[in-house]
Amino acid sequence: MGDARRGLCLGLAAAVLGVGLAGSLLVHPAQANPVLLVEADTGRVIEQKEAGRPWHPASVTKLMTVYVALNAVKNGRLTLDTPLTVSAAAASQQPSKMGFKPGTVVTLDNAMKMVLVKSANDMAWVVGEGVAGSMPAFVAEMNATAAHLGMSGTHFENPNGLPDPDQITTARDLAILARAIIYHFPEHEALFRIPAIKIGKAVLRNYNRLIDRYPGADGMKTGFVCGSGYNLVATATRGNKRLIAVILGARSGTARTEQAALMFEKGFQSSWGVFGAAQPLLSNISNSGGPAYDMKAEVCGGKRAVTASEADDESEGSSGGFAFAAPVLPKSGAELLQTLPPSMPPVVVYVGTRNAPQDLASAYPEEEKPKKKPGAKDTKQAKASAGSESASAESGDGAKPSAKPKPRTADGKTAGSKPSTATASTGDEPKSAAKPKSASTSGDKPASGTAQKKQVQPQAPVTAGSVPASKPKPKPKPAETPAESAAPAPKPAT
Repeated sequence: MGDARRGLCLGLAAAVLGVGLAGSLLVHPAQANPVLLVEADTGRVIEQKEAGRPWHPASVTKLMTVYVALNAVKNGRLTLDTPLTVSAAAASQQPSKMGFKPGTVVTLDNAMKMVLVKSANDMAWVVGEGVAGSMPAFVAEMNATAAHLGMSGTHFENPNGLPDPDQITTARDLAILARAIIYHFPEHEALFRIPAIKIGKAVLRNYNRLIDRYPGADGMKTGFVCGSGYNLVATATRGNKRLIAVILGARSGTARTEQAALMFEKGFQSSWGVFGAAQPLLSNISNSGGPAYDMKAEVCGGKRAVTASEADDESEGSSGGFAFAAPVLPKSGAELLQTLPPSMPPVVVYVGTRNAPQDLASAYPEEEKPKKKPGAKDTKQAKASAGSESASAESGDGAKPSAKPKPRTADGKTAGSKPSTATASTGDEPKSAAKPKSASTSGDKPASGTAQKKQVQPQAPVTAGSVPASKPKPKPKPAETPAESAAPAPKPAT
């Protein structure tokens, strides 16, 4: 009887554990995102999970864009100093972008650095047109290269990874591409590990947060659109061992960084491996085919506290649940990240050519240049608006902004409506009847410092002659309050 009860209890415990695990997978579907860890030199797989599952590549597409460009240089079709011109089509690409106007010239070398560090969609377009002469020709070359490398689950429609339902890849294929970059272009390996670029006075940091934070991290590229989640192809070297990690569909920028750090740490443990001595080769993984999974609702849903973007480093996406049994490994990837000495200073990039650099200010459209210095409140509002627009545009999910509400007067009426015979009150004492000139346009100077100070919100224009007759107006009082009389007139905006 005792054995029977013990068996029953064990059976119930196993059933409960099974239900709990199944429930956790349903509640946290992002834990099943494709991941892959590979030895760079042998192509042996250390760990993989759904590595052949179709996924939207987002900006990791740019690894292929740069591969094709470097191959063109290797074949003598152009050089790193070849000048490329920004076309109207390139300038029209959605952010993330450099924002140069059509006609601006950049060298291939500078354009590729902007692509890999800033993840500039417009510069990826410039590279494509410059290498192949037209975008259809370049995309065809991208797909031909993918087929040649054995990336059987990959198809490209554009050179930058902006949303397209037919832009598809797999973790397996991206690892193949990373290996090809490493071994076909070793002379350009520093291009993929630049921590920051400097253009003018601005320093733009690489979105790959492993660089200069995880010891040994030395490349490659991040990616994000709402449909893909947070993607990462990364490499790290310790001793004579170099690893390639691919993470697709993480829930935040922090999550993909920490998850990659944990995967690398596992891979560098000589005694660790999912497959033991029977490690399969990268080529043994099969691509499953079918449509790519869409993460838009999970990553860019309305319940998210912060607008999703490529620059996301929020801590709520921490990979605290991605732990391993080995006692030598930490429970969180955050424990593996630190602030390391810069591996190199910010790399200077510029517009124009090496021998004829172009003035940076002339590379931007006139309407984007600030015409006046905004106040603190205006600056904060402008930054918030720009950040929201940039994140939405990059993910391809930007909504049309709502119309601005018309300003209202203190009595609740819409500005511009027909004024009534009552005075539009600001909450101050009624003012004396003024000459039409002093109450007309907002372009005139204020009548006094007192009147300017008491204006707490925009008012509807006062029509000359609309003087109230219901109440006698008191005579205007002289400025009795020292604070008011001493208030200086507002400085004009500069």
